[in-house]
Amino acid sequence: MFFDSVAYAMAPPSGGGAGAPGGLGAILGGPLPMLILMFAIFYFLLIRPQQKKQKLHRAMLDALKKGDKVWTNGGILGVITDIDGDNLTIEIAQGVNVVIKRGFVADKDGKPAADEKKKK
Repeated sequence: MFFDSVAYAMAPPSGGGAGAPGGLGAILGGPLPMLILMFAIFYFLLIRPQQKKQKLHRAMLDALKKGDKVWTNGGILGVITDIDGDNLTIEIAQGVNVVIKRGFVADKDGKPAADEKKKK
């Protein structure tokens, strides 16, 4: 008699009511909506702004020409004296020329930084 009551207590609910695991309700109430929301937040706060910044930097690199003052990633300010494909020759002091790759140009001198544009 004791064992009969234990067996009934451990049985799943009859009729598969609202408490039944699985099905569409479990998917919609589970981790899927949270994962979608987290991806949307990451996209709009991290991925999209970074892509915009890369696009602006690529446009700046493509528009470089002789006579532009540029900052390198190493913090050197120079004037472009020659362009040979991806190689730029910059003059950093009178008579001192350095050859760098185009991708190592961080910024053009004389144009406002991105933070200053946002303030205006």
